[in-house]
Amino acid sequence: MLTSGLLAQQGQPPGQGGAPEIDYLAILPIIIIFGAAAVGVLLEAVLPKHQRWSVQVGLSILAIVGAGLAFAYYVSDAPTEGITTIAGALSIDQPALFLWGTLLALGFGSILLIADRSVEPGGAFVAEAAIRPGTVQDRAQAQTTGMQTEVFPLALFALGGMMTFCAANDLLTMFIALEVLSLPLYLLCGLARRRRLLSQEAAVKYFLLGAFASAFFLYGLALLYGYAGSVKLADIATAAAGTDRSDALLFGGLGLLVVGLLFKGSVGPFHTWTPDVYQGAPTPVTAFMAACTKVAAFGGMLRVLTVAFESTSWEWRGVLWGVAIVSMVIGAILGLTQTDVKRMIAYSSIAHAGFLLIGTIALTDQGVSATMFYLLAYGFTTLAAFGVVSLVRDSSGEATHLSQWAGLAKRSPLIAAVFTFLLLALTGIPLTSGFVGKFVVFSAAIEDGMAPLVVIALVASAVAAFFYLRVIVLMYFSEPAEDGPTVSVPGTFTTAAITLGVAVTVLLGVLPTVVLDWATAGGGFAS
Repeated sequence: MLTSGLLAQQGQPPGQGGAPEIDYLAILPIIIIFGAAAVGVLLEAVLPKHQRWSVQVGLSILAIVGAGLAFAYYVSDAPTEGITTIAGALSIDQPALFLWGTLLALGFGSILLIADRSVEPGGAFVAEAAIRPGTVQDRAQAQTTGMQTEVFPLALFALGGMMTFCAANDLLTMFIALEVLSLPLYLLCGLARRRRLLSQEAAVKYFLLGAFASAFFLYGLALLYGYAGSVKLADIATAAAGTDRSDALLFGGLGLLVVGLLFKGSVGPFHTWTPDVYQGAPTPVTAFMAACTKVAAFGGMLRVLTVAFESTSWEWRGVLWGVAIVSMVIGAILGLTQTDVKRMIAYSSIAHAGFLLIGTIALTDQGVSATMFYLLAYGFTTLAAFGVVSLVRDSSGEATHLSQWAGLAKRSPLIAAVFTFLLLALTGIPLTSGFVGKFVVFSAAIEDGMAPLVVIALVASAVAAFFYLRVIVLMYFSEPAEDGPTVSVPGTFTTAAITLGVAVTVLLGVLPTVVLDWATAGGGFAS
């Protein structure tokens, strides 16, 4: 019955359906990422333990570079209006391509952080998933046992799910992509070498709340199918523009669907998982989630709201105004009370999610391009910030309590200067990518008549600036404790990831034109 219904939607009579046409060149980056992830799983089964790390790191980097080359080749001759492929399941248009490029670049930096074994001896991940919480390994044991190398194919599966999520042209494909990106992250969060109980608690919280959010998304999908008779975004838009059916199914389905999307984007008040998971997960995984998951979530949200629900924006836009305000207020005010650096950045991400939502609900070409630029800028800044956090350590691992960062500039002037620059970028100081990102998002909102919301966002930005500046003052104007933490010398991988994040933050702040032109070039969403 289900097969017959889907064939009928595609214009094929049941029993006579052929294979859908597939533009393999367009989707080659996704194929490479998923293919490498599957090969990585097989290699885990056949390689001896001492060879797995080097092979998995090489395979992961090669996969992302290969996907990047395939992506660049396709972009050089991509049709401006975009295409749909696999029976309309995926839409390869200009916004999808921009988000793919962003995800591949951020995924490359994340893999570098995940692969590092010099900052934490043996790596940030537990050597065996079965090691009991509370077990303490000394440096020699950690170097001997290595790390759980399944993290590399899991990260690639998550990255491929994110890319599919951004390009999904129907809600069923989007739901499958949501699960593909989420399930590996649940596992990755629970594999920290240090603070195992906290890590496993974070994984359980993320899994349980994520399951609820997925259920909301799926129930919303079902209601919208009942309303439009289709899960395709274009068909839902057509039904919403003119039908005699009850709007209860439409707006009930939209509300439930958006809850699932807002959860993934860490938008308040659907943010409750974020501080605990950011704090408990291994820091490289936190960086991966903070940078890449937000790109996927808002990329999907942009597509859903613009393609399927633009004609009904008068009814739901006011609700999302309120959600954006709540997110900014929660992030800015509760961020002031945090004493842990990772939790502080988590609340910062909630505030930034509110800023991103402003651009998302603008529903104009300028709003779409501004939101995508903000995602790129925020992703690299956050990736580098968590890379720096992983370097400040004491005998128990990472020293994330704010009191332990007192006088850090006297112990390591370079690391303090880099972290200061990144915090200023998150604040939105001129000549950083954060300033340009906020400027283009707020400009798009004002052009679309949302000046009151921009005023609230500016006030929230000023409040949030306090807890960024508090860390800077602590690092430069406090005396370090005699038994305070030390700053580890970063290995090649961590150095490369931090350098990449800082370089992009500088370039997007000083010369944003090229990226902005790419974000605004050509057609919009294809359906």
